[in-house]
Amino acid sequence: MARAICARPDNSPMTPPDPKVPPAGDDALSFSRLPLSPAALANLERLGYLQMTPIQAAALPLALAGQDLIAQAKTGSGKTAAFGLALLARLDLGRFEVQSLVLCPTRELADQVTQEIRRLARAEDNIKAVTLCGGVPMRNQLTSLEHGAHVVVGTPGRILDHLERGSLSLAALNTLVLDEADRMLDMGFFDDIVAVAKQCPSARQTLLFSATYPEGIAKLSQQFMRKPQEIKVAVRHAATQIRQRWYEVRDEDRLHTVQQILQRFRPASTLAFCNTKQQCRDLVDVLAAGGIEALALHGDLEQRDRDQVLIQFANRSCSVLVATDVAARGLDIADLEAVVNVDVTPDTEIHVHRIGRTGRAGREGLVFNLASLDEMGRVGNIELAQGTGDTKWEPLSALEGGDAAGQALLPPMVTLQILGGRKEKIRPGDVLGALTGEAGFDGAQIGKINVTDFHTYVAVERGIAREAVKRLNAGKVKGKKVKARLLSEAGKG
Repeated sequence: MARAICARPDNSPMTPPDPKVPPAGDDALSFSRLPLSPAALANLERLGYLQMTPIQAAALPLALAGQDLIAQAKTGSGKTAAFGLALLARLDLGRFEVQSLVLCPTRELADQVTQEIRRLARAEDNIKAVTLCGGVPMRNQLTSLEHGAHVVVGTPGRILDHLERGSLSLAALNTLVLDEADRMLDMGFFDDIVAVAKQCPSARQTLLFSATYPEGIAKLSQQFMRKPQEIKVAVRHAATQIRQRWYEVRDEDRLHTVQQILQRFRPASTLAFCNTKQQCRDLVDVLAAGGIEALALHGDLEQRDRDQVLIQFANRSCSVLVATDVAARGLDIADLEAVVNVDVTPDTEIHVHRIGRTGRAGREGLVFNLASLDEMGRVGNIELAQGTGDTKWEPLSALEGGDAAGQALLPPMVTLQILGGRKEKIRPGDVLGALTGEAGFDGAQIGKINVTDFHTYVAVERGIAREAVKRLNAGKVKGKKVKARLLSEAGKG
């Protein structure tokens, strides 16, 4: 018998609600109005889920009722819990087989989704979720699958590899989730997604989540979804929450203006969006020449390099991340102080998603928009979409001079790379212990520690970075000698 996390006390079927009619009452956004078990509700409360987000309130009743869904929701809207609670509800824990599959565009998003599903699954014992993505050894994944799993989260290419090998069976699957579907289409995964779906049982639920709604989404849904309900949650940002500044620039001055903005306002963390990979590379070079450390994130990066860029931005050893829209999708960046739109996107929805990455959790966010005369048509479309009326343009002269003009903008932390990771059984506590014990540093000087299969990355205050490398190389981690270096110098010499 199925031991469902979400079920009515009398096991009666749930009647699908009318998505156009919002529930009445003060508890309209309470999880308690859903058919969740007391254990699941208690777990949600422990996790800090006090009220449903708009996408959860719209999607969960339908998803728990077994309805196929096409839901438009951006990163950070709570969509993972929306499909996570639904797929957990359908698990039969008596069957130790793969019953849910979540397809994601990137490894880092797949890792985030797996972690969140595991958190949501704490209401029940022995629910196993595994991640299957490219860029990591196949043999470790084969071992995990041999031990069995209820939920698999992965990228389309690696999932297909396992299906072709016969190491993954979807015979017992009852829920298929496509997360960030539009980005998977951008990356050319349409055929892979269709190939995976064809190996899933036809009598399954399919939940598709996408930040935008390109033509390919309708094509996907026609191929393998059953009368899906469509949900779109309007994305709005409070005027007091996000402050937008607009600057008219000539194309040849665009990158230098970004440098001036950063030196004038000096945000602690900035995500700068460019429309092309080459623009990303050029901007990083211009900023570096002006004493501003920045890293680029685009589709030409190898997975290891991409991982290292994200680790440095998250641990505050990189203040400026320059990215294309495709490369930045699926990233949930906490405490982002500013967004710079180096180019105006032709898609108004993408503009909304770009600026929505700052000003979260009640904090104020800064957005700097640069536009040339050739882009004024795009600016007009954004004004219409946001209902903001005439855009107020800031004079470029306001960026000149100032106390910080020409000064370097350096992040407060530096990342150290240690040779050795999970394969050597290294844990974050081992590295922290080595640095605060024998090496003699204060715990407050140590930042985030990320352990991967073969390397460990630790952020330390800029002023102690070189001494920390020296002491780590002279000492031991977990009783063994290690090799450490500054990540910025890895591969040099």
